[in-house]
This record gives sequence, C-alpha cells and structure tokens, in this order.
Amino acid sequence: MAVIKRAGALSGKEVRQSFIDFFAERGHAVVKSSSLVPKDDPSLLFTNAGMVQFKRIFLGSQAPSSRRVVNSQKCLRISGKHNDLEQVGRDTYHHTFFEMLGNWSFGDYYKRDAIAWAWELLTEVWELPKERLWATVHVSDDEAEEEWIKATDMPAHRILRFDEDNFWEMGDTGPCGPCSEIHLDRGPEACPDRARPGHRCAVNSRCSRFIELWNLVFIQYDRRPDGSLVELPDKHVDTGMGLERITAVIQGVLSNYDCDLLRNLIGVAEKVVGIRYGGGGDKDVSFRVIADHARAIAFMIADGVAPSNEGRGYVLRRLVRRAARHGKLLGLDRPFLSEVCRRVVADFSEAYPELGENSRYIEEVATAEEERFAQTLDKGLAILADEVERLKGSGGTELAGAVAFRLYDTYGFPLDLTEDIVRSHGLGVDVRGFEEEMERQRERARDAKKFVSPATDVGGALACRFVGDRHYEWESRVVGMYCRGEERLGAVVEGEEVEIVTAETPFYGESGGQVGDTGTMETSAGCLVEVSDTQKPRPGLILHRGRVLRGALETGELVTLRVDRGRREAVRLNHSATHILHSVLRERLGSQVRQCGSLVAPDRLRFDFSYLRPVNPAELAAMEDEINARIRANVEVTTEEIAYDEAIKRGALAFFDEKYGDLVRVVRMGDFSLELCGGTHVERTGEIGFFKFRSEAGVAAGVRRVEALTGEGALQFVRRREELLRAVAEGLKGAEEELPEKLAKILAYQRELEKRMAELQSRQAGAKSGDLMDKVRMVGGVKVLAARVADADMQVLRQMADRLKESIGSGVIALGSEQRQKVSVVAAVTRDLTERFSADEIVKTVASLVGGGGGGRRDFAQAGGKDGAKLDQALAKVYEIVGG
Repeated sequence: MAVIKRAGALSGKEVRQSFIDFFAERGHAVVKSSSLVPKDDPSLLFTNAGMVQFKRIFLGSQAPSSRRVVNSQKCLRISGKHNDLEQVGRDTYHHTFFEMLGNWSFGDYYKRDAIAWAWELLTEVWELPKERLWATVHVSDDEAEEEWIKATDMPAHRILRFDEDNFWEMGDTGPCGPCSEIHLDRGPEACPDRARPGHRCAVNSRCSRFIELWNLVFIQYDRRPDGSLVELPDKHVDTGMGLERITAVIQGVLSNYDCDLLRNLIGVAEKVVGIRYGGGGDKDVSFRVIADHARAIAFMIADGVAPSNEGRGYVLRRLVRRAARHGKLLGLDRPFLSEVCRRVVADFSEAYPELGENSRYIEEVATAEEERFAQTLDKGLAILADEVERLKGSGGTELAGAVAFRLYDTYGFPLDLTEDIVRSHGLGVDVRGFEEEMERQRERARDAKKFVSPATDVGGALACRFVGDRHYEWESRVVGMYCRGEERLGAVVEGEEVEIVTAETPFYGESGGQVGDTGTMETSAGCLVEVSDTQKPRPGLILHRGRVLRGALETGELVTLRVDRGRREAVRLNHSATHILHSVLRERLGSQVRQCGSLVAPDRLRFDFSYLRPVNPAELAAMEDEINARIRANVEVTTEEIAYDEAIKRGALAFFDEKYGDLVRVVRMGDFSLELCGGTHVERTGEIGFFKFRSEAGVAAGVRRVEALTGEGALQFVRRREELLRAVAEGLKGAEEELPEKLAKILAYQRELEKRMAELQSRQAGAKSGDLMDKVRMVGGVKVLAARVADADMQVLRQMADRLKESIGSGVIALGSEQRQKVSVVAAVTRDLTERFSADEIVKTVASLVGGGGGGRRDFAQAGGKDGAKLDQALAKVYEIVGG
C-alpha cells in the first residue's frame, strides 16, 4: 500500500533538504554533520545519534553558538546497546549507517513549537495522511498531551501514554526528560503477522504495521545520583527522525531498501552480479547487506577510519568482509565493493563533501581489504564447512569457541561472520569459549605491568600548568609526591623512585607523540632529583618521574626545575619536521593521507600515515627534496590559542587521536602547514637544518611508516654512510664510483663458483649412491637402505636419495650425515609403497633419536639433529619400522 499516492514523490536528497529548509526558515542555524568518529567522547566508538555533537551543551559545560539548530547527522550503530549488525539485511529496516534528521532548541522554544512544527512538516509539507498518524507521550506528561490537542488536529484517542518507551536519559545521571513519538499506521497489509493467532496490531507492540517516524525529546530534568529528578533551569528540545524511514514512507514503499537512498546502490550490485533483486530469500538478504555495508564503508573511510584488528578499524574490516562474503554468495569471485562505493559517493557527496574529496581513496581501501580477505576466505570457508558437517554428523549444535577463534585469528573471520554462516545451518557458536581464547591472546600480548600512581586518576584533584616551550628553568612548589603507587605524605630520601607534581613546570609531559622531557629538580637545601621521564596522564596534570640523588624532599618545598636543554632542542627540531613532512605527504600522495600516529624523540622521528601502497624510492627522494627546500625557506613558526571550531574552519589539521578542549593551540608554518598541536617547536624552519629519511615500510593494513632524522642526527647519519662506502671501496680496491661495476663482477664470479660446486656435489652424490647399493637389505619382502654418509650436507643427501630411488626401483631409503656437529637426515619411499610406509613418520622417528626434528611428505622428508653419536643407532631403527 502506498501511503502517498501523488506522482513525483520527493527523492531522499530532496527530503533531507526540505527538512533542513523548513527549520532554517523558522530561525534554525544549519550546522554541519559531525564526523562518525566522535571528537571528544571516549565513551563512544562512533557517533550514533544527532545529539552527540551537542552533548556538552546538554551537560552545561559549553554554551551553544545558536539557540536553534538543524542538521542531518551521519550515524553508525554497530556495537553495545545499538548493535543492529545481525539484523541488517534480514529485515527491511535495520541499518548500520543511517542519517538522522534533527532540530534542537537549547533553552529556546519548547513543547508547543516542537509539536506544532513537526505536525506541520509531516502533514502540510510532506502531505502524510493525518488519519494515519498517532502520537505517544510519557505517562506523566500532561503538558505534551495538552499541546498535541491545542497545536494540532490530532484526535485525543490517537494520543497514547507509555512509560519507559517515552522517557529519554543520557545516562544513569544527568540531563533527561519525557519524549513524544510520532507513529504512522501503514495499514494491515504492512503486518506479516496479522493472521497469527493472538497477534494484535498496535502502536509500540513491535508490530511492523505501526512504525515510529519521529521522536521529540523534551530535556527538562537532571537525574541525581540518588535517582531523584530536579527541574533544569533551561529546558531543551532534541528531536530525531531517520531519513531512510521517512523517505520510504514519502515514496510509498514498505521497505527502507526500496527507497532511492538504498535502491540505487542495490541497482549497482544487480549490474555487477547479473541477478535481479526482489525474488525473495537469501539472495535479497545479500543484496541488502551489500547496499547497507557499502554505504557505511564509504562514510567510515571518508572520516579517516582504516581497516585494522582493533577498535573502529576492526568494525570497518568486519563490514568489508561481511559484504565480500555476501558477494560470494551471489556468485562473485572478484572485488566489487569499490563499484558500489562509487555510487555512494555520487549520491551523497553533495550533502557530505568529504566523500567526493576522498573518492579515490575510498575505492582503493575497499578493494585492498577485499583482496586481502579473498586470500584466506576460501580456506576459512572450507574449514568451516568441514566443522559444520562434523557437528551435524555428531548431533552437535554449537561450533567450538576454539574453532571460531582460529577462523578469526588465522583466516580473518570476524565472529559475527562465523555466526552468520553457521546460523544458516541451524547451529550456534560457543561465544564464551571464543572470548576465553581471545582473552588468552590478550594476556600473551599484554604489556609489562606499568607503574601507575593515584595521580593518574582522571578524576584526581592535582593540577600542574605547563609554562611553555621557550622556558628551560622554572621555580615552583611541590604539590604532590607518589612512591610505588602510594601518596607520600612525609619526605622522599636519597635512592627512592618518586613521581612529583609541581604547581607549574617547564617540563613537557609526553603527549601527541612527543616524548617527555628529562632534567633535574633541586632545592635550596641541596636536595637533587634526577627527572628521567615526564608524563601527561590527563589534561592539566604533568607528572615528573625520577630518582632522588641526594638529600630529602617534602611536599610544599620550593624547587628549581631545569630541563635538559640539548635533548629538548633535538626534540623540537624533530617535532617541527613532522609538520613539514605531514604537509608534503598530503601534497605529494593525496589529501586522503591522514596521520595515524607518531613518535618524536631526540634522536629520531617516526610518522605513521594512511596510504595503501609502498612509497617508492623516487617519491621519497622527491619529498625529501621538498622538505629540505621548506626548511631552507626559513619561514616563521607561530602559535596561537583559538576556539576549536574556529581552528577547524581555518583548515587546521587534527587527524591524530588527541583529545581537544574548547581552546586549542594552532601551529602555523608559512603557508603550507596549519595543525593543532601542543608540542614544542622551532621559531623558524631553518633551525631544523637538514632532513633525511631513514626508512619507509608498512606497519598495518593501509598504514605506512617513515622514520627520519634532522639536524645533527641527519648529518651524522650521512657521515656514517660515507664512512661505510669508503670502507667498502677500500676492501674492493676501487674508487667509490666503480663500486657497482666491481660488485657485479664479484657476484657473477660467485654464481659461477656455486654452479661448479653444485655440479661437483651432484657427481659426488652419484658416486656415493652407487657404493651404497651394496648395503640394501630385504626386510619382509621390501628393499631397505639405511646408511650413514660421510661429510654430506642436506643438498647432497637429497640428491643421493633421488638417485637411490631410481636405482632401487621399489623400497625405503634413509640416509644420515654429520657435519660440524650438526646431523642431517633424509627419508624416501618409492611411490608404490607410500600406502604402507611414510617417509614423514620414518624421518621423525630417526630425528627424535638424534635430538632433533623435522618432517615432510609420505614419499620424502628431511630432518635435523645434534647428537651424531647416536646416528647409526637411529638409522638402524628404520629396519625395525619396515619389518614391524
């Protein structure tokens, strides 16, 4: 049944824009969607609702830039409370990625306007039939019900009261309030359960005939720790409506996947596969999964998420691999997601420009991850098929957790993918067993226990102000000390390890990839503390770790803090160089390059960045030239503190995984680099002196790493290379310019010698094998030769075994030799006897007797050992094996 029967229904793009225009005309500021990666909310893996970017406003810690705002927010729900992944594709309305249309009032309008405008947009602008709309309010919210009656022509009998379904809370404490939901009756034909005995179609009955369109949340209370509700001085409105659902309603289709936002993506998949969507069954499920996941994948990559085995990167990897597997179910045996992602970019980049800006990168990442999974997919599926058959044969109902973990660890199968596959066979997975295996792996990989003091507690009251990167000496008071994890109330004395907090410090606490400063603290009474490390466990707290070299120190004493200036200067050069490096990487390799991590130490710098391919030597050389040109330009390096939003508006880069406050420090270098950074820097780029790459390599899927040196370190590196080159030239008795030619001649001569040696070994093997034929014995009707060979390496033994197999015709051969206190053993079985005897088992038995091990095939195997005195005894065992 089409809810709207008029021709020319709005497209999804037009629905989004008409929503924004409607509220903009009513005084709402249009705000950009925030990233899928929350900026400053460690409690969230992804942005999962429109209110996330306004959370601090609701909490009262940030003033709104406008009291009325509207936007369409990109959201991802895939973990924790909002885990829809298993249902995606199996029904017609679950999604991982979706857009949430929302309008907000921060202490401005309230229930009446929110309700009246919602009714106006739905019934007058979008022309939904009024007689099919229902409203729900909280059981306690007389005001909302009254406003529905006064502000709209909704009849009172279609305004229903509910308890938990109509109360919204941000958490166990904090802002909360009642909500009013708007539901649509799509008619009896929209309910597949209508004929089921006992089923009742009704609002909030989990019946698909009645669907929620819009939730209007009225934030009017503060939930206290004791559970009580206190009225807020400012009351807010927070609304949310899924774009996909309202578009499906407006376009008159019952499935979200039939609205143009997703149907266009399914259309691309149809062309790629050569199969039509809509026939029902598992193939339609696969089409829906591909469309949903491709959209999520494109948006995640555009927001800087790269495939990995943890966190957000693992979620992206799971989605790519689930989509790839569903492509295989549709008959595809090649990467295809890039083609669907290309349509995502085409359809959505007008509203979300970051898609267009990263279009090539999105396709490259999707394809690379598909190809990586394809290398192990078939092997993993074969193992899983065998396990499923075994379970069915034994009457089992659950795949072992150890098997699921092996599929994850070795073949890259996310747990939910394994669950998907076995579910289609009516089986489950021992999730607890899987998690136990995972925990064992974490234990094996866990870092050594770190020294942690109470001062590192995020909620701690201690604070220490950094006085800036231009000071190397400062006087301040000790405000806290910790030894072995406990607060020290008395004095610390000579020889004790200590963590010290001062009111102010010139020491930089490790953060943003830059290592912490080292130096000393000294009192007027002569106490001296060596500071070996400085940490920044939380914003506003800097912790000096060190050892008391002489005297005693108490809380409250005045100390002089002295930074190791030489070390700090070297760090400053390297840190400033990373900014130049970052700008050149983005210019040369593309704006999709994003910083993934860094280490700035006094002796080197390390920079990780998102990029799919190795950077070739020519590209590295060109970038090195450009970096040094910018250093020689000697441009001024300036810093200023401004509002975070203003910094981003100016184009400052903030890709590193840092937590930023409202005020941020922006570092500018000429007209080529603008970044958010709290580290220490040079005053002009010329101070860096010289930049030199040391290496470039891959460290993870889609992540490359370069290491480099600057200043004195770079100069010493070049000198060491020159010394090495001179030493080689002297050894080869030639000029440096002649080295390539001389080396080529030496290598050619070596290859010729190796060839002649191989020929000699072959002749030697032939002669020795002829001598050994006299030692062949008949054991149980089988020819057996087990013998020690003097002074033969593994290659000679292999050649001899091959010749002896030809000579013996049918039989079992075992040869052993000792060279330089190392035992080598080979075993061979002619093809006609491999059903009876295994060279693999024979060689393992022999090797175990000489203190070694090895293996191979049934027709040939080899092993090593270390006890040559037992070799003859071990070889004699072969006759027993054949005769037994």
